[in-house]
Amino acid sequence: MSTARKGLWHIFRAPLLLAVLSSVGLLAALIGDGVYDLLSWLALGCIPAVIAWYWTKANV
Repeated sequence: MSTARKGLWHIFRAPLLLAVLSSVGLLAALIGDGVYDLLSWLALGCIPAVIAWYWTKANV
């Protein structure tokens, strides 16, 4: 186990990226139809995909 301290950017970059993705997805869902629907599905679908990936990685 490493005892080196991690900076704030290293700690919060993944949660910040997920927050931006969810904001983009929610905003796209509110703006319009067509391409915006696809963008919202992709952006909001990334969050459960990342959670599932880390969950399976942690349980191995």
